[in-house]
Amino acid sequence: MLGSITVLLLFQLLGEILARAFDIAIPGPVIGLFLLILVLLRRPEIPRKLDETATGLLSHLSLLFVPAGVGVIAHLALLGNEWQAILGSLIGSTALTVLVTGWVLQKLHKGHRDGA
Repeated sequence: MLGSITVLLLFQLLGEILARAFDIAIPGPVIGLFLLILVLLRRPEIPRKLDETATGLLSHLSLLFVPAGVGVIAHLALLGNEWQAILGSLIGSTALTVLVTGWVLQKLHKGHRDGA
């Protein structure tokens, strides 16, 4: 398990290095994850220990939301001042997501029905 965590952290570090070296607007961990995916795609299968470690980390993913919750509580006054903009963006982005998803599903369903 320690070796697998080391591999994951090394890819994250590599992503951070690339993001800072080339001043990329994508977070380093995202770049590192993309690089890890590229490496794993070239292998016939995912190493068992890496799979077990990743599954274990994902089973405790909800713990990663604790710092975000603390941040929300720490900035409660700011949220109170900007609640209209936050509420508007939440409603707008949700509506846009539902509309785009519905449109895509209609296009997919229509294409499937024509082929049947």
